[in-house]
Amino acid sequence: MEKVAFMFPGQGSQTIGMGKQLADRNPFVKTFFDKADEKLSYELSKIIFEGPEDELTKTMNAQPALLTASIAILEYFKQSGIKADFVAGHSLGEYTALVAAGAITFEEGVYAVRKRGKFMEEAVPNGEGAMAAILGIDREALQAVTDEITSSGHLVQLANINCPGQIVISGTKEGIKLASVKVKERGAKRAIPLKVSGPFHSLLMKPAAESLQTVLNEMTIKDAEIPLIANVTASPVTEADDIQQRLIEQLYSPVLWEDSVKNMIELGVDTFIEIGPGKVLSALVRKIDKTVKVVAVSDEASYQAAIKVLKGETV
Repeated sequence: MEKVAFMFPGQGSQTIGMGKQLADRNPFVKTFFDKADEKLSYELSKIIFEGPEDELTKTMNAQPALLTASIAILEYFKQSGIKADFVAGHSLGEYTALVAAGAITFEEGVYAVRKRGKFMEEAVPNGEGAMAAILGIDREALQAVTDEITSSGHLVQLANINCPGQIVISGTKEGIKLASVKVKERGAKRAIPLKVSGPFHSLLMKPAAESLQTVLNEMTIKDAEIPLIANVTASPVTEADDIQQRLIEQLYSPVLWEDSVKNMIELGVDTFIEIGPGKVLSALVRKIDKTVKVVAVSDEASYQAAIKVLKGETV
């Protein structure tokens, strides 16, 4: 029996105007942007629809903006009648997935990720942490390099295991610099520095995780109605206490995206639907397994194209 997974993008997929076309056409979709403004007590929707880009890319704006746009697009997509057997999100996208799964409300999700973004920005002084995408080296070889450099006193670790040959590392500025040189000696094709405001998914985010725990403790997290494939374990989770624990660990642990996709396929998923701006996750899934069906929905045209592809599927 074929199964469907909904996937939600993480930070970096934000674009000015995301969700605007659907909000302009559909009053119900627009209510999500209005609710976000009300919950956060500032005009997030104006930043989403009009920019400027440097405001939208700030971590504490980008995170609630992506969750808002992705949930608005999901609400539009729901008219298709297609339902998910599993949900997953990349880093920040995990919160969007939890809203989709009924584990947290939209308003609490927006509030939590605004705080999460703020804590992440504050955890490490600007310029002291960094991240880089490493291409063309396997996980074990890269792990050996990061272990070696960390043991020499410069923390660096695997942060996003995205797909074969594409892994992001995170840590101190010096750790990333040393690792970027050493991986090339070990056969990596490229080391690309990332434009980020901190060393996300590394142990340097522990202070942010402690602050986040306080916010999550005040929220009402329910059991998920749809199993979430957690970033930290790449395994299904539905119980509220487990969900909260995974969200805290997620801040300083690697995002096991490649493992998550492979596990969903083993659980019977043959259709992956990326909901939200961009096609980053769709591209990663195709690199992990070329045999599965993958579509991305971000606006009216992509919605119509996706429905054509999905027509006739068991849902």
